[in-house]
Amino acid sequence: MDLDLVNMFLIAGGTLAIPILAFVASFLLWPAALIKVYYWYWRRTLGLQVKHAESDGYRFCYSYRGKPGTRPSILMLHGFSAHKDMWLTVVKYLPKHLHLVCVDMPGHEGTSRTCAEDYSIEGQVRRIHQFVECIRLNKKPFHLVGTSMGGNVAGVYAARYPSDLCSASLICPAGLQIPNESKFVKQLQELQATQNMSGIPLIPSTPEEMEDMLKLCSYVRFKVPQQILQGLVDVRIPHNDFYREVFLEIVGEKSRHSLQENMHLITVPLQVIWGKQDQVVDVSGATVLASGVRGCHVDLLENCGHSVVMERPRKTAKLILEFLIAQQDSSSKKIS
Repeated sequence: MDLDLVNMFLIAGGTLAIPILAFVASFLLWPAALIKVYYWYWRRTLGLQVKHAESDGYRFCYSYRGKPGTRPSILMLHGFSAHKDMWLTVVKYLPKHLHLVCVDMPGHEGTSRTCAEDYSIEGQVRRIHQFVECIRLNKKPFHLVGTSMGGNVAGVYAARYPSDLCSASLICPAGLQIPNESKFVKQLQELQATQNMSGIPLIPSTPEEMEDMLKLCSYVRFKVPQQILQGLVDVRIPHNDFYREVFLEIVGEKSRHSLQENMHLITVPLQVIWGKQDQVVDVSGATVLASGVRGCHVDLLENCGHSVVMERPRKTAKLILEFLIAQQDSSSKKIS
């Protein structure tokens, strides 16, 4: 083989080795940084941009794609201890012409962290309304989507500000008096009985606890490498005191049954999506909403747990889009 050709292969091999070694080093030594890069990459790939909105000294962080058009804009509210990027899996399957907005909930990720008053369900509803008015999202009625804690907030928002919305989708929402106790509720009762609230299953501090949380939240068993589990924990640990404060607020007397207490005020078309194997908020909550909100449309997903957005993103996007189109078609017929 020609010496120049050998040199060329050596140079090419060395050039390729550098990024490969950098990736391996990041994966092993800085998994938390790699996770942040992963979210950045997917936002960029999906065409989402991150912005901040300031209102009366309060800062909201959100991502968005598209502009308001003939279809209603969609505002997405994430669950407890998550962030706006949890919606990326669903955004992937939504049409690019839709105007999508994913906001960090009060105190989470890039949105201002203030006091417990803002973390109650009523407090979060007020802040989300402040955000909606700040970016003028309610110039035209929009569709509101929320999951878990965000579903609780979305439901109460629909009750408080019906003129802002054309419809709403609640995905396994918290805040209801549910007939059947879930595995998570039973775990909480055990912690309360021993007066030990330091071991809340949704606030992991070790890779093992993170793995247990994923098993609790998901029916689908994801095989997550130890390094990624460590990275997920590393990202969360600095915020665990905040998560604990929020958690105690939303399960407290003021917020525990917020959706239950307000569902009779919901007048906008309502869709409920729930995983049948939900171990965090039992699927029997769907029956509560179906009987409490007139015309409520319920979709139950087989072989799916609490993390509907992660487990069944394509199906979630399809159901939301079909519901949105059906409501628009219905409104058009009424007008004509």
